[in-house]
Amino acid sequence: MPRTDLVFQRDGFLTTLSTIVTSVKSVTSLSEDERALYKQAQDDQHVIYTSSTIFHPQGGGQPSDEGTIRSPSGACFTVRNARLHISTGLVLHFGRFTSPESRFDADENVEQIIDEEKRLLYSRYHTAGHVLGAATKHLLQNEVTGFEETKASHFPGEAACEFNGLIEGKWKDGIQSQIESFISQDMPIAIEWWDEERFKEEGMERLIPDRRAMGMREGEKFRVVRIVGAEAYPCGGTHVRSTAGVKGTKVKKISRSKGTSRVGYLLG
Repeated sequence: MPRTDLVFQRDGFLTTLSTIVTSVKSVTSLSEDERALYKQAQDDQHVIYTSSTIFHPQGGGQPSDEGTIRSPSGACFTVRNARLHISTGLVLHFGRFTSPESRFDADENVEQIIDEEKRLLYSRYHTAGHVLGAATKHLLQNEVTGFEETKASHFPGEAACEFNGLIEGKWKDGIQSQIESFISQDMPIAIEWWDEERFKEEGMERLIPDRRAMGMREGEKFRVVRIVGAEAYPCGGTHVRSTAGVKGTKVKKISRSKGTSRVGYLLG
């Protein structure tokens, strides 16, 4: 099967999408590496593959979208989790049919419908994480020895950005103030597509993603999310339209361990 077209990466505000079923499998028929993508999957569940998708699969620190897939004949499938199989580029939609008698056929036209409320929440958390990272860099890159942003989790309830270098608790109020400044400026969130040369031009060579590890073709451009006027990040996730969309972002606490710091946050 061809790679799944990740429509949400070009338009993160679509909530419905007409697409085509390419395959339907029971969880028990999955290969070992496919089954390992979502270990919570149950034997009585199924997996739907489609030619394109608006379901953001879990990854990059962002939770999976949830929702439904429906056919004109009335068959309905509830998507509980979506995962990307890197080596094939296929998105697996895990879940259940609402009726055991109703199924999709290969090549059948269907409509995907995501849970809009959860998508907005996850998008806000993801953007808020980028804003926090940008605010922390703006404030501390010349103040903390060895400072570098390393990774982040944007899951509600456990959201945090991690950095190399020891960030003392005294910086909490300053980080909060800088976050609020970025939010008040209503900075647009822009999606851009870069090649390796663009990363070098921007002084971000160290952030060039591993093309092979991501299953990308030679010459294919990398998706970059830019907070216009602040920072840019290689990112495959969904976001709100501007920093104003994450009003209420609060720094929870700063913890330190073995030369790294973790700055937790939540949305009010």
